[in-house]
Amino acid sequence: MVTGDTGLRFALLGRLRAWRGDRELELGSPQQQAFLAVLLLRRERAASVADVVEALWGGNPPPRAVGALRTYASRLRKLLEPERAAGESPRVLVSVPDGYALHVPREAVDLARFEDHVASAGRARAAGQLAEARARLRLALEPWQDDPLRGVPGAAMDAHRARLADQRLTALEARLELDLELDGSQSVLAELTDLAARHPLRERLRALQMRALHRDGRSAEALAVYDEARLLLGEELGLEPGRDLADARDRLTAPDATGLPDPAAPPLPAQLPGDLADFTGRAALVADLCALLTSDRPGAAAVVAVSGAGGVGKSALAVHVAHRVRESYPHGQLYTDLQGVGGHPADPATVLGSFLRALGVDDAAIPEGLAERSALFRARLDGRRVLILLDNAHGPEQVRAFLPGPPSCAVLVTSRTKPAGPASARLVDLDVMTPGEALELLGKVMGRARVAAEADDAARLVSACGHLPLAVRIVAARLATRPAWPLGALHGRLADEQHRLAELRVADLTVEAAFALGHDQLRPAQQRAFRLLALPDGPHVSSAAAAAVLGLPEPEAEALCESLVDVSLLESPTPGRYRYHDLLRLYARGRAGTEESPEGRAASLRRLLEFLVSTVRASYPGALDRAERLGMAATVPGLSFATAEDAGAWLAEEAPCLVAAVRQAAKAPDGALAPAADLLLMTEELLERGRPGPEFEQAAEEVVAAALRLGDRRSAGRAYLALGHGHYYAARLRELVVVYRRAVAASRAAGDALVMADALVLLARCLYHLRDHDETRALLTEALAVFRAQADRLGEANALGARCRVRQAAGETAPAVADAEEALMLHQGLGNGRRVGFALYELGVVLGAAGRTVESAARLTEALAFFGDRRNRLWEGLTLSRLAENRLATGRAEEAAQLARTAAATLEEVRNDRGRAHALAALGSALGRIGDHDGAHAHRRTAHEICARLGMPEADDLLALLGDGPGRRDGFEPAPVP
Repeated sequence: MVTGDTGLRFALLGRLRAWRGDRELELGSPQQQAFLAVLLLRRERAASVADVVEALWGGNPPPRAVGALRTYASRLRKLLEPERAAGESPRVLVSVPDGYALHVPREAVDLARFEDHVASAGRARAAGQLAEARARLRLALEPWQDDPLRGVPGAAMDAHRARLADQRLTALEARLELDLELDGSQSVLAELTDLAARHPLRERLRALQMRALHRDGRSAEALAVYDEARLLLGEELGLEPGRDLADARDRLTAPDATGLPDPAAPPLPAQLPGDLADFTGRAALVADLCALLTSDRPGAAAVVAVSGAGGVGKSALAVHVAHRVRESYPHGQLYTDLQGVGGHPADPATVLGSFLRALGVDDAAIPEGLAERSALFRARLDGRRVLILLDNAHGPEQVRAFLPGPPSCAVLVTSRTKPAGPASARLVDLDVMTPGEALELLGKVMGRARVAAEADDAARLVSACGHLPLAVRIVAARLATRPAWPLGALHGRLADEQHRLAELRVADLTVEAAFALGHDQLRPAQQRAFRLLALPDGPHVSSAAAAAVLGLPEPEAEALCESLVDVSLLESPTPGRYRYHDLLRLYARGRAGTEESPEGRAASLRRLLEFLVSTVRASYPGALDRAERLGMAATVPGLSFATAEDAGAWLAEEAPCLVAAVRQAAKAPDGALAPAADLLLMTEELLERGRPGPEFEQAAEEVVAAALRLGDRRSAGRAYLALGHGHYYAARLRELVVVYRRAVAASRAAGDALVMADALVLLARCLYHLRDHDETRALLTEALAVFRAQADRLGEANALGARCRVRQAAGETAPAVADAEEALMLHQGLGNGRRVGFALYELGVVLGAAGRTVESAARLTEALAFFGDRRNRLWEGLTLSRLAENRLATGRAEEAAQLARTAAATLEEVRNDRGRAHALAALGSALGRIGDHDGAHAHRRTAHEICARLGMPEADDLLALLGDGPGRRDGFEPAPVP
């Protein structure tokens, strides 16, 4: 969580604006502003890429919508965190799996402050503190300057503007009502008359206007307002006046306005459980539900159905909302626990009998059948305003008999089942708390001062609880009764995942028991799916991956997953993808540990790994090439893809799951190392796309360690080679030399000839960049001999592509061009477009060094098109940088500067520091030619700092550039990996 010391503030209640300290920020293009607005409206919750694309462009996104989002994110990060060092992870606008999240304090956003003031006003009014409530509403309304989000484009923004404008009007009505009660009619009549004229169909405004006129002694005018509103509603909407207007009219025309109860009437039911004194968070949702339950509803009763996992706070929310609106239901509030997750759900007929007695029906008059009791229940509610709270429902079928007929009543339902109510209900799928809300609850229960004094440990504690309200409350209660315990002590206990659930208990309250209630209601097939799907370490599981884990056809596996979503034991963030809440995953794994055999658990994970290997083989041509030439067999069916774009999207989405599966295999005792090493070798494209970075390297290191421990030299050599890929893209060349030498040694010992030769080529490229050209030539000679002996044309082409650069550096221009042209011809003959792009790039570079700038530009432009079509952002950036040099060589410095800027931004986006240094050096040279010497010096200085930090020889060349103009350029880009 970002703390307030960032100095960031945001305004949504008018034109979108942002400040850092006292300085207002320039937020960029309208679409970039829309991107920021979407994240601000989501608060701390992540927005998936699909959600953002839908919000900005609806059903017609541009072809490169995802790339545009990356650009917006990169620009906003520089704006919001200008002090962030190169390579340091962003803290404000952060990337999450398949999306983005904005981490700013709640009080930094004017909309959040508005909602908090409104919620505070509601609590003050409920406590009878009318002046305090009015003061809070005035504070809430103060920031509103104009239409919210004025000028921000996007398919979803009109709906947000309408929603926010309605919230403002609701708050304004509440403030006017308090003004009327506290100061009398003269204080509000003018404003009410103006607002009613601008919002003629707003019934609450009309009702307030009627009350103010009546208090001012102008009852005839008040009735005229009613008649005008009734006529307008009928003509415009075909509706009769709602409750607010009807009540206002009744007060005007009632012969007895004393308001005293009839002593002969039965007592009104007041069955609501007590509200939680420390109810926390959910302010916006509470406000929305209260508005729904207190607004006019022509035709039907309001039904709100709240669903969610056990412990998420459904009952607490429903009871809190019910207490907030109880004054709007003067004829009573009914409550029952329907026991939907117990072994014996409550009988609706029995519950209806108790409700009818509460409504004054004698036992003798209560019929026997469910249908008859339901009909009598609806009849008794006719003409009354009664709120019905049905807690813990089994599902819609258990609720149906309680639905009232008259629109004057309302029903609140809670359930673990989705949907929890009828199709007409307002459905709320309740999520866990935000980190800020969880910390607030912790402080309310155990003491705010203690939480503030140990803020970091408190944040880690609620994170270990998964921000689940029940878990946070248990932890807080334990600490409250142990005042001498530091918060870190309990966090240390929770850090052990195997025992975390055992620690989440206090007295007879446990998280495990809440989860067990849901699990025990499942069918055997659902229980097995719930247990096994928790075994993979990845952050989510697709329906196809679930099929592999379960050993079932995909439609059957997806149906099981959806059934678990319906009972709140799984979440589905996007169609066809599923995930657990952290604590539910631990619970499911615990059940798997006791109810599934070790062999069954291992088989599930092995099936998943083999499915991933087969699918990655088909995800892009380079993976299939490598799989076929290196003997990586597809042992089970995988997915196939219609387009390269579909395959790339799958690979990007599954990247964290791929790495997690590899790491899990490295720890498994069942011989899953070989497919894990093969999977690593096939996922180079992830590195080219700028992910998953350090996690990939860590996975490779773990496979290497496991292979060495088991004496599996084949897997060790392949994992070393994959680890080298990670080091290469991270520009750690000196570490890389050691890794590739080990890859050569292990694969040579294993007789894995082509892997050994691939490692020789990559070792040669590293030594070339480190300017050891003699050993480079020797390594490439050995590699070419292996490839030709094996008739491996792809390996031969890769080796020639490496040798052309060595010859270029030695001044052997003609042989260098010949090698590059032969490599291109071989790749074209193999039909591998991705490799053709690399070969065009190599040829363009050596042609440029030979002074053949027109041909060089043509080849580089062709390469750029190849990489652009395949959305290979890394190589797009590197090629743009080379094109910038080409423009410099032909005297077009302005074009060179623009190309270099684009290249630097692209390479920063994919986190390739070496390539970015190259682009910045080119930009410095271009600016120097234009006459911007300060800019040239600054960019060259940054490039030098990057190279010096990475230990690259080019640092000395760049140091010279800081003094006198262009120097060497070779060695900045990573080589295409065989």
